[in-house]
Amino acid sequence: MDARAGILLCCLLAGAVRADDFAACLEGLGRRAREAGVDAELVAAVLPQLRHQPRVVELDRSQPEFVQTFAAYLERRLTPQRVRRGRDLYARYRGFLDGLTHRYGVPGQYLIALWGLETHFGGYLGSMPTLDALATLACDGRRGEYFAGEFVTALELLARQGLSPERLRGSWAGALGHTQFMPSTYLRYAVDGDGDGRIDLLGSERDALASGARFLAALGWRAGLRWGREVRLPEGFDYRLADGQWRGLEEWAARGVRAADGSALPRLAVAARLLVPAGHRGPAFLVYHNFEVILGWNRSEFYALAVGLLADRIAGGEGLHRPPPPAPPLPRSAVLELQRGLAALGYPVGEADGVIGPATRRALAAFQADRGLVADGHPDAAAVEKVREALSAAQAPGR
Repeated sequence: MDARAGILLCCLLAGAVRADDFAACLEGLGRRAREAGVDAELVAAVLPQLRHQPRVVELDRSQPEFVQTFAAYLERRLTPQRVRRGRDLYARYRGFLDGLTHRYGVPGQYLIALWGLETHFGGYLGSMPTLDALATLACDGRRGEYFAGEFVTALELLARQGLSPERLRGSWAGALGHTQFMPSTYLRYAVDGDGDGRIDLLGSERDALASGARFLAALGWRAGLRWGREVRLPEGFDYRLADGQWRGLEEWAARGVRAADGSALPRLAVAARLLVPAGHRGPAFLVYHNFEVILGWNRSEFYALAVGLLADRIAGGEGLHRPPPPAPPLPRSAVLELQRGLAALGYPVGEADGVIGPATRRALAAFQADRGLVADGHPDAAAVEKVREALSAAQAPGR
């Protein structure tokens, strides 16, 4: 049996791996590592030290009971303290950051913002033993193949970067260092930023910042282009245009969209899409290509917006012209009810999973438009109630 088959069989038999199965799964991981070219002595030295981490499995499988609002998300991340600290570090490293911008095209404020959001500027890098975490997730079975590959890459890092297993500590999911790179990203994109001849994303801030710049450049960052901007929408705006479609700035301007301060949009041949993450009562954003690059770092639109907004603040910009209104979080049970109700009314939402995604927003926007409501596709308690009422009416006797 080859290493991959051994790992998969172990994972299938174990499901959530029992302690007495963990050693058998590690044998499969060891075979895979040796076949990938990792030194056999290193593998033999590391494997006996690994421990199954039930907490990692618990965190991987846990889902929050409530869906966080955009207002709550920003409140926790764009704090005055984080902005001040970011500005201080931006000033301290300005010369170094300008050099990275010259080389990679990425302005320094974005690197500082990512650093701040990932680890609060190195204040907390994580304490979970990385090899334990990756081995546990590889043997758990839910995403075993992915984490098995990351485990092998982490062993390659040990050999190539001269790191000790004890020093590899980070997030429960195996991310490492100031910029929280997964081992594969570390191995592929990390660079020596401080010129000491070594690459150390855990101990060197300059290595981490330079590696972040290289990673963003590899993801396709366009020099000279912003992430996007807050905008002002005209009265009576058709919020169905927040549908993910890319349109030129000239088309948005023709529809009455202006910069957040009321001035005209820049005359640039740039495509943008519209986001209204808190619905029509909150801020609106036109996001550009570099916003999609930030999504390559983290697939959350809230995260990418926070990076862009924090970067703007670090570079001296002001806060939002129209902050998102405070709103209670929506329970996942309510999201499920919303999705199932929309589907029953003939609005396709894909899988009803309690997760708000583009399909749910499009379906809700279509429902709202059909009923003469503001079609912003924003799921809140009022939207759930409207769908509930419509479903009740549709199911009433005689209908």
